[in-house]
Amino acid sequence: MAHAAPSARNGLWRAELAATLALAWPLALANLLQMLVHAVDVIFVARLGERELAASALGIALFGLLMWAFSGLTGIVAALIAEELGRRRHAVREVRRSVRMALWLAVVAGGVGMAICWFGEALMLASGQSAALSRRAGDFLQIIMWAMIPMVMASVLRNFVSALGRPIFATAITALALGASLLFNWMFVFGNLGAPALGLEGSALASVFTSLFVLASYVVAIGADRRLRRYRILGNWWRPEWTRLREIARLGTPVMVIIIAEAGLFSGAALLMGRIGESELAGHTVALQIAALAFQVPFGIGQAATIRVGYHFGAGDRDAIGRAGWIGIAVAAGFMCLTAAAMLFMPTLLLRIYVDPAAPANAAMVRFAVSYMIMAAAFQLFDGVQAVAAGALRGVQDTRVPMAIAIFSYWVPGFGAAIWLGFFTPLEGFGVWVGLAIGLVFSAALLTWRWALRDRIGLTARAD
Repeated sequence: MAHAAPSARNGLWRAELAATLALAWPLALANLLQMLVHAVDVIFVARLGERELAASALGIALFGLLMWAFSGLTGIVAALIAEELGRRRHAVREVRRSVRMALWLAVVAGGVGMAICWFGEALMLASGQSAALSRRAGDFLQIIMWAMIPMVMASVLRNFVSALGRPIFATAITALALGASLLFNWMFVFGNLGAPALGLEGSALASVFTSLFVLASYVVAIGADRRLRRYRILGNWWRPEWTRLREIARLGTPVMVIIIAEAGLFSGAALLMGRIGESELAGHTVALQIAALAFQVPFGIGQAATIRVGYHFGAGDRDAIGRAGWIGIAVAAGFMCLTAAAMLFMPTLLLRIYVDPAAPANAAMVRFAVSYMIMAAAFQLFDGVQAVAAGALRGVQDTRVPMAIAIFSYWVPGFGAAIWLGFFTPLEGFGVWVGLAIGLVFSAALLTWRWALRDRIGLTARAD
């Protein structure tokens, strides 16, 4: 009997690890596929010329930030669904209310995003872009803005199917979206299958059709699945649940602010690099793309941690809450150690994903990218840990203090160090990357510390 308790505890940890991995890998793969969907647009527009590619990049920067932020705002619904299912296994009505109000919020937020995109040309001019480039970016945004609402709504449905134990739907639908994006870009950018050749505007239109295809795919998948169908998430869609809507907005707004703060940090770093030199900026861009690719895995683990922690939070099991969070953090840290090793020991191989390292024209860019990837190794490790720690805290519906931690970490020690090391020391571009890493170290340490103190500071009090 003396060995029964440790054996039972080990079994619980193994079961939680299996449940986390089963949820995380389809979400991580879906995230990676989503990056390929965005890459398709770049590949097609790049063939139109530098100005069209630059206009597309500016438009996507604004559109992507808004869409990502609004997906964070509504994405807290995953924690609420998980809590409701943990509290009562067949919480059909409560889940339906949460999803319905998240969809309402997606429409409202998407509408705000469309209004911002409508004034895209003016925003580009205000940021110092040339008149010609601003006009093309504005034209692009006034078409792609119609994808905003369906994309944010699809994000809500992705959270619903994932929280209900069907994350593979997200993977399959994103894979189909990749094919749809290829088809629609081929049709509308260059004029195939009887479609007009619309160039840059055709790429924006392809994104709109792809977003509608993704939203429709989720609706069909939910209707075809026996377990998901019983929730009738579109039933009584006109009926307001103001308390639930306010709860989603209250918990989701800090998540949205965190996304904007982090995006602002990296946008600011790019501006700093641009002032240091063109080759440094090019090397920074490529190294950051590789880092972003690797980050999709811990991002998926963080999404899984939110759901697993939220489920145990609803069930009132403090021990299981801790297991779910720590396992997510450990899995992310382990994976990021592997990617860090790849960045340290085979950077040129990774660079081949995006550029030809042997081309003489790329020599300066590659040299800087390789040096930045030394810091990217540390950068990724801490970015992965902070992403999962934040996800675990969302599972216990703690978002306001993590927002404050993120803003402080990114913008005080992080961006402050990037400016000082980049412009007042010989480190220049490498110093900017040291600053980014410092910001993420602070964020990872503070968020993990808060997670470790969750019981002591009352975050799990409702789990009693």
